[in-house]
Amino acid sequence: MDIETSVQAASHSSPVEIVQTGGPLGAEIRNVDLKHLDDSAFTALLGAFHAHSVLLVRGQSLSDQDLIAFSRRFGDLDWAPVQENGRRFVDGLPEIYIVSNVKVDGEAIGSLGAGEAVWHTDMSYLDTPPIASALYALEIPPVGGNTSFCSMYAVYDALPSDLKRRIADLKIKHDGTYNSGGFVRQGVTPTDDPRTSPGAIHPLVCTHPDSGRQMLYLGRRRNAYLVGLDLAESEALLDELWTYVARSEFAWEHAWKVGDLVIWDNRCTMHRRDPFDDHARRIMHRTQIKGAERPH
Repeated sequence: MDIETSVQAASHSSPVEIVQTGGPLGAEIRNVDLKHLDDSAFTALLGAFHAHSVLLVRGQSLSDQDLIAFSRRFGDLDWAPVQENGRRFVDGLPEIYIVSNVKVDGEAIGSLGAGEAVWHTDMSYLDTPPIASALYALEIPPVGGNTSFCSMYAVYDALPSDLKRRIADLKIKHDGTYNSGGFVRQGVTPTDDPRTSPGAIHPLVCTHPDSGRQMLYLGRRRNAYLVGLDLAESEALLDELWTYVARSEFAWEHAWKVGDLVIWDNRCTMHRRDPFDDHARRIMHRTQIKGAERPH
């Protein structure tokens, strides 16, 4: 990390530090305890969130109630989707979603396992996707399981002018069949025809409601479909756009430590996860801030 600024919080003896990653997105927030965050410090944190899209706060010690309380400062929370087995993740706390490969008595305590989670935007298959996601690390494998984030501002800005013109008015269907780990969602009949699969339709190019910047809103690749195009034309154009997502200059990779909290703007980023050894344990708890409007 190579760029540092300080914001003096009125009631703090030391300033909130905002340390940029040096990449196209992301900043680490230092000198904060998320359980005791006053309004001035939160204002600084929120400004950094809008400026950098992804925030990392290390060294936290949060209960599920603490995680929920912090997340609620960004807005109302979504209830987590049910597990593949049809149950809630945490009894009495429907806001908590568990990302884990751990099994107890042969039954998974969470979702997504130990495999790769491909590039995606959370819940983009909904009419009103969440504004943001917060992920808190409880147990981390010794290697693997890193999470990378991609700036969809930077991806859009890098597109050639003629390609921007081609996609300016297109709409994209976001598949609701599979999650980012490749598992079929609860209650959904599997299909691999993107024209008939369930999912919301959103503009391919959207404007961020807070920053006013334009961004590419791809969601995820599997079963995506550009509405109104022949399937072959849709596939070819999507493949072309996804080549930009794969470029490392638009991404920042985070290697997790226990006690890390990362919150990202779900509207203007995508993220992915590296696989890890399924014999190692990884337990993450996630909340999501409820969407306020459809992407546009």
